[in-house]
Amino acid sequence: MKTAKEMIMNKSIEPSQDLIIEGAGCASCVGKIEQALTNTAGVESAEMNFALRTVTVTGAVEPKVLIKAIEAIGYNAKSVSDSSDDELLDEKEAADQKYYSSLMKKMWIALGLGVPLMVYGLFGGPMTVETTTERGVWLFIGILCAAIMYFAGKHFYIGAWKSLVNHTANMDTLIALGTGTAWIYSMIVVFFPLALPEMARHVYFEATAMIIGLINLGLALEVKARGKTSEAIKRLIGLQAKTARVLRDNKDIDIAIEQVLINDIVRVRPGEKVPVDGVVTQGRTSIDESMLTGEPMPVEKNEGDDIVAGTLNKSGSILFKATRVGKDTAIAQIINMVKRAQNSKPPIGRLADVISAYFVPVVMIISIVSALVWLNFGPDPVIAFAVVSATTVLIIACPCALGLATPMSVMVGVGKAAEAGVLIRNGEALQTASKITAMILDKTGTITEGAPKVTDIIVADENYTEQQILSFAGSIESGSEHPLAQAIVDSALAKDIVLENTTDFQAIVGHGVEAKLNGQQLLFGNQKLMLKNGIALNGFVTKAQQLADNAKTPMYLAVDHKLVAIIAVSDPIKKDSIAAIKRLQASGIRVVMLTGDNRATANAVAKQVGIKEVFAEVMPDDKANKVAELQAQGEIVGMTGDGINDAPALALSNVGFAIGTGTDVAIESADITLMRGSLHGLADAIAISKATLSNIKQNLFGAFIYNVAGVPFAAGILYPFFGLMLNPVVAGAAMAFSSLTVVSNANRLRLFKPQEH
Repeated sequence: MKTAKEMIMNKSIEPSQDLIIEGAGCASCVGKIEQALTNTAGVESAEMNFALRTVTVTGAVEPKVLIKAIEAIGYNAKSVSDSSDDELLDEKEAADQKYYSSLMKKMWIALGLGVPLMVYGLFGGPMTVETTTERGVWLFIGILCAAIMYFAGKHFYIGAWKSLVNHTANMDTLIALGTGTAWIYSMIVVFFPLALPEMARHVYFEATAMIIGLINLGLALEVKARGKTSEAIKRLIGLQAKTARVLRDNKDIDIAIEQVLINDIVRVRPGEKVPVDGVVTQGRTSIDESMLTGEPMPVEKNEGDDIVAGTLNKSGSILFKATRVGKDTAIAQIINMVKRAQNSKPPIGRLADVISAYFVPVVMIISIVSALVWLNFGPDPVIAFAVVSATTVLIIACPCALGLATPMSVMVGVGKAAEAGVLIRNGEALQTASKITAMILDKTGTITEGAPKVTDIIVADENYTEQQILSFAGSIESGSEHPLAQAIVDSALAKDIVLENTTDFQAIVGHGVEAKLNGQQLLFGNQKLMLKNGIALNGFVTKAQQLADNAKTPMYLAVDHKLVAIIAVSDPIKKDSIAAIKRLQASGIRVVMLTGDNRATANAVAKQVGIKEVFAEVMPDDKANKVAELQAQGEIVGMTGDGINDAPALALSNVGFAIGTGTDVAIESADITLMRGSLHGLADAIAISKATLSNIKQNLFGAFIYNVAGVPFAAGILYPFFGLMLNPVVAGAAMAFSSLTVVSNANRLRLFKPQEH
């Protein structure tokens, strides 16, 4: 049986690569980029993370082919597939810092003209063209404004032109149209003032400069804030050691982590991080695995035990043989899974992408309609009002916040889950987990430890000691792979009992086993086996029933057709299962236990942990049927298991949760993997899912309300009633800071802590 860490190490990952996208201005860009890549031969899927401006492409395709496909639709791309995770992060941080500095510089250039002009207007300075002197002054300012449009706003106009060439529209289109319209109108006023009514001779150079400055400021603040959402990846990457102490030619030498080879013997001293995955060959120690599993207690490691890169050696000095290095280590695969999950979209996010793809063209139409209404029905100066209205609509409706709403929350939520030892495979699982109404829990290995132990030995014949009884039972079961048999063998070996070879061994399906040992006939199994062979049980049936009522499995041992003992084996309930199940029930989830064990034992375990609904004696093939049965009742079903026989049910459930100590097949079939064995990880996963989806809804609501509600005000709906007209500068500031609001709200998730009590 493999652990989740082993499964992650062995998991075959489809070839994928990351690209950094340049020129993506808003959510409407996402669908175009993903579609262009998906239509490229050899590409299986493409998922863009608008918040990070990166796209993950799955499929064996040359980076230059992907870059060409992106450039063909008007964007630029850069391949980062050859970089390590930490190099990629450093490269991205350096690029973000450079971009931030550039945006701030452009902001100061634009506001350097816009602010003085706005202050001048606010204090009563005439913003009109009446005299020849005013024409000269405003012409000079118009030229300065054009220079600012070039130096501080060039990226908007280039992006808009590329979109136009490719018959699309995006945020850059709206900004370019809005600021360009304001500037062109102002220049017409400067050159041909007499051609316009006196009241229409107003210039809007300050609006153009201020809008460019404020939007650059908003983008800069967004870049700064969104960097915080990568904290989980940064922490995971920070777990990786930079060097390793390798034993070569009987000498310890320190080498870079990239130079460690498979089968190298590596030394780790107390307080050091384990550099690569491996198997302990010498020494014993305790390892702190909390950074991977969320489990606070250190784990004892002896010779032959697996250790994982990134974990912390607490006490002893050990030597281990490297088994996985580089990108094959568990921590590297976990980082890859978290990154891919952060890039994936929950269904609610795809809805936002679809809406935003149509939003920009609709806004452009509304802008034109608004201008036409003012031109035909507005007061004088109708041209000025039409320009202001059209420009304000274009600026206020930029869907930046809409594009950030989902990916920012998903990034933080998935990262938060990883910190708690919960690996979420994709955005869809993240969303669906928040809606679970019924949770099916497998018993063995999920609610219980999955490691049965001998709890009682009731002697029925005083001629035999407990040691002899364990010797008989251990010897006859030594060849069996059944968990209960293993528990008896382990108990015998723990008491230094020497097990002997049996003869004439025969397993009797559904009953037990029989064999001969030193000429004595042994029978070991359930009550049916004893009755079948005419063994008198006397009053021991009642004692066996009492054991079963206490969640123990009783087995009868007979020697030479005479009952000599009852051995009871129990799979202990995990110490925190009761508290975790109470958490699930307190959140309104219907908890059901599913097991192949006998009904008496199942009911006893269920009673101890507080579960009222039990499906017992369920065959492996029927587990999936139980999931379907609950789904037919209208339940959103979560299934938690750890065995091969749980895989069909995990796959059929709405969300499958694999316990981290389970088999690779179970983990492969699950949507969410709990790296620790505790069911608190399950409750944490659901709590984080609910918090993340709630955060996404808050962001989407804010972005939708802002964009939809802002358009009528920008179009001038308040003017007939209150004489108020929204200034394009105010619209620019509001649009820029709406993105910052979404990013800040998403970062609140970083403070979320699931409550275990």
